[in-house]
Amino acid sequence: MSKLIFWDVDTQYDFMMESGNLYVPDAESIIPNLEKLTQYARTHSIPILGSVDEHTEENAEIDDEPDFQDTFPPHCMKGTPGQKKINATKPRNPLWIESRKYDEAELARQIKEHDGEIIFTKQKFDVFSNPNVDAVLDILKPEHIVVYGVALDVCDAYAIEGFLKRGRYKISLVEDATKPINLKRAKELIEKWKSEGVQILTTEEVIGHEKKDRR
Repeated sequence: MSKLIFWDVDTQYDFMMESGNLYVPDAESIIPNLEKLTQYARTHSIPILGSVDEHTEENAEIDDEPDFQDTFPPHCMKGTPGQKKINATKPRNPLWIESRKYDEAELARQIKEHDGEIIFTKQKFDVFSNPNVDAVLDILKPEHIVVYGVALDVCDAYAIEGFLKRGRYKISLVEDATKPINLKRAKELIEKWKSEGVQILTTEEVIGHEKKDRR
């Protein structure tokens, strides 16, 4: 199993495209970098994991009168075009891990036999609300997780904070392959993460130095 994995957060049409239902400001500008990272991972056999929102009207996050903190308007609704990943990060051979508890032996078999992306569906901001994330990480045993996607100050933040809490991974954030909703909050988070040992990198630094740093 690879000691390095890439972690793609919610690069879905509704977030990434200006015509999407919950566009992250300026997200379209990072699409070339997302494509570079995706292609680089495939060329160098780096596993790509990550998350996608998969909502229904019953989810607590969905509200027709949202506060844009705890609740948001309908987005990434299950089965809609807006829920799909954009072409730059479209998976070739995904294993979708749903937000329900899997049998551990069956999950381990699926992971070990799978050669492609592993993507967790979620109905909350926090990818760790999917009860299978830790089990999959325990199977793969990565040492270094490279995070990118949207939004930096929401779902990226939950993923990074979750990895930090577990205390057993080196974490890098690809800053020019993510965008925030709130720029001030994003700057505060980046400074906090730096103080906690998170590497803040550019796409070119990841692509140029990954081989040196793959450990």
